[in-house]
Amino acid sequence: MPSLETYKRELDYSYAPGIFPSLEAMNKRPEIVRRLLISSKGQDSEGVKKLTALAEEKRIRIEMADKALSRISGKENCFAAAVFEKKPLSLNEAGDHIVLHHISDQGNLGTILRTALGFGYHDIAIIRPAADVYDPKVVRASMGAIFSLRVMEYNVFSDYRQEFPDFSAYPFMLDGSVQMDDAAEKAAHPCALIFGNEGAGLPPEFQQVGQPVRIPSSDEVDSLNLAIAAAIGMYAFRRR
Repeated sequence: MPSLETYKRELDYSYAPGIFPSLEAMNKRPEIVRRLLISSKGQDSEGVKKLTALAEEKRIRIEMADKALSRISGKENCFAAAVFEKKPLSLNEAGDHIVLHHISDQGNLGTILRTALGFGYHDIAIIRPAADVYDPKVVRASMGAIFSLRVMEYNVFSDYRQEFPDFSAYPFMLDGSVQMDDAAEKAAHPCALIFGNEGAGLPPEFQQVGQPVRIPSSDEVDSLNLAIAAAIGMYAFRRR
C-alpha cells in the first residue's frame, strides 16, 4: 500500500480522525473506506475493538499507525482514523437543501453538517471559495455526519441554481424582508435555505434570489454566530 500523506485539498482521499467518526464512515459508507489506522495506545479500548471487528467484517485493511495518527490529528491521544476516498454523492432533487455560500471556518462547517443531519436535512451545497469539506478537521467537527449526507461543491451560486431552478430559495440576511417564522409558515418545498460567510454574510445581490429571510433578534447584538443562525433557520423550516 502507498504511504499516506499529510492531508491537503488536492489529494483524492482524506481522514476521519477519532473513533466515532471512523465508525460512522465504516457503517454509512464502507465502500469508500480504504484503511483503518489504529494506535498501539488504544488497541485495548472498547472503541478500537469495535472498530477493528467492524473493519474485519467489512474486509477493510487495518494498520497500526501511531506516527501517522499523530500527524493527521495533531494530537497524541487520537486512537483511530479511517482513510476514505472522496466520492461525493449527487444532491437529491426532492428533499430540501442547505446552501452554504463562502463558508470559511472549518469548525462552523462541521457543526452545520452535524446540525443539518440532526434536523433531517441530507443535501448540502457548498459554494466556493469555502472551507474544504473533506478536511479532517471538518470531518471530525461533523462527528462523522458527512458520511450520512450528500455534499456537492459548486464554483459559483449560479451553477447550483441552474441545476435546481425550481427550488424555492430562502437566503438568510440581516436585512431580509420577511421574518423567519412567517417565511417558514408559507414555505414552498422543496426549498433551499441559503447561509452566507461568517463575517460578510450574503452579498446584496441575494436580495433578488427567492425570498430573503431575517432571524428576529434584539438590537443588543449585530448578528448571530453562523452555526447558531443556521441551526435556528433549519429548525424553523423543518418544524413547519
